[in-house]
Amino acid sequence: MASPDLFPNVSFSHVSAPAAAGASTEVTGGATAVFGRDASTGAPRLSLVWSGETQAKHTLEIDLSDAQIFKLGPTEWLCVSGESEAKDGVEEHILNGFMLTLNSLRQKSYSRAIKVVLRTEAESKAFYLAFQQWKHRVISGKAGEPLENGLIIGSKSKFDTKIEASSAKMYFHYYGQLLHQQNMLQDFVRTGTYYATVMENRSDFEGRVVVDVGAGSGILSLFAAQAGARHVYAVEASEMAEHAQRLISGNPSLGQRITVIKGKVEEVELPEKADILISEPMGTLLVNERMLESYVIARDRFLVPGGKMFPTTGRIHMAPFSDEYLYVEMANKALFWQQHNFFGVDLTPLHGSAFQGYFSQPVVDAFDPRLLVSPPTFHTLDFTTMKEEELYEIDIPLNFVASVGTRVHGLACWFDVLFNGSTVQRWLTTAPGSPTTHWYQLRCILSQPLYVMAGQEITGRLHLVAHSAQSYTIYLTMSGWAFSISFVISFFPSIALEADGSCSFGYFLEAKMWGEGAEQGGILQTSTAKLELKEPYYRLSQPQPYVMQQDQQQQQLPSLQPQSPLWDYHYGQD
Repeated sequence: MASPDLFPNVSFSHVSAPAAAGASTEVTGGATAVFGRDASTGAPRLSLVWSGETQAKHTLEIDLSDAQIFKLGPTEWLCVSGESEAKDGVEEHILNGFMLTLNSLRQKSYSRAIKVVLRTEAESKAFYLAFQQWKHRVISGKAGEPLENGLIIGSKSKFDTKIEASSAKMYFHYYGQLLHQQNMLQDFVRTGTYYATVMENRSDFEGRVVVDVGAGSGILSLFAAQAGARHVYAVEASEMAEHAQRLISGNPSLGQRITVIKGKVEEVELPEKADILISEPMGTLLVNERMLESYVIARDRFLVPGGKMFPTTGRIHMAPFSDEYLYVEMANKALFWQQHNFFGVDLTPLHGSAFQGYFSQPVVDAFDPRLLVSPPTFHTLDFTTMKEEELYEIDIPLNFVASVGTRVHGLACWFDVLFNGSTVQRWLTTAPGSPTTHWYQLRCILSQPLYVMAGQEITGRLHLVAHSAQSYTIYLTMSGWAFSISFVISFFPSIALEADGSCSFGYFLEAKMWGEGAEQGGILQTSTAKLELKEPYYRLSQPQPYVMQQDQQQQQLPSLQPQSPLWDYHYGQD
């Protein structure tokens, strides 16, 4: 082919409604299919050009804005396009065993269908990809809009039924900007770990087909090509697909094996199955933005049985924390509403709502790991086996044992992901005390802190409920025992027999408690919080440097060390 948008020596035939009713369906061979833009309107078109009986050039134009394509065979495609008013009724036509149903109940329907036959399967795949790329330049930015004639064009994709259109528009606009892609690329923990994972596991990529889910700038697709992938399909729904195409085209030695497809993984079709999925679907607290669901859908749609996923597994880590300074900082934000005379107005009726509003914001920042009150626990998400629906609601029981006596101000959370390569297993962590990433850590603050003693059990529940704004509502419950109980101490004489046969005299101390909770060792206290993961407070303050004695480090920090190798791949460092 002269270019990826020009296909010589194709054959096509008209399979329109009039033709099926008895008109000619003569096959025209030796034509050229050309993708391009209309000279007057700039709209993408598919032109089928052939020579007539007088050797004059004839052109059939297909407007891609209202066109759909269906596979009839290895080298045969059905292009359905053009709209006209139709009479009431339902028309059915059969083409090579393919049932074409036109719904025309007093609404517009597709009035023209054209069968296109390519020379080889390779050209057939390229033709389909070109069709999709040119078409999506038309319909991008219209997520959630129903297309006409639902019997030919499927209903809304799963993405559109779950996510409100305004949220999707803002989401794709955000990731369509280079400055945000730069922010992620400059996270060298993130980008470096991905690069190391791919390069260290070349045996997984060499000669394989890879799908980059939510490709963004296309950096992971380029990594996969560097590792020897036979072909990479970079699927990106935002306007960043245009930038990715330019970046990939600017690296021709790699780009010739990468195809950028603009569209959602829930909607696009690929010409072949993938051996590997690679993606960066993690958001704050791992699940924010709900891209993990698209990652799982891509697995079900595109991945061959037994194919690999990078990342493979994710873990949400949690531990109670104590941070008096942060608690006071959040509480003080509502002091404005305690004014009794604000230009003659009493603001205090709104203080309670404002106070709770500030505590409904999860705090995103990097904190000192010494603020943790107990060793952390974690909840695992296996991307290779889990169902998409399991991400709609995540319920995590909490059970900790306090290592110190203090006030517990809430629950600290972070995550890590495993890249389970055949050669090297590598973890990417966002844990406190590890090199800081653009995800930082997240803390859910309780408006009513808990008082705990060393060795005391802290229980509760972290409940995440997905919503249509591409995020989660967090319901947090934490409970512990408070030791505000009346007691009396009695002294009794005691005689002890020593090893040398002598006797020693002393007193035996006995403490008795009574009152509510005495049998359990205290009074049960419970604190709850409802937080919106989509509306965090980006504090982003770095923890202050601190120095710990070696014996203190050995006693306090082992619980924070990941269970698998983490960041040990260095770039530009001694």
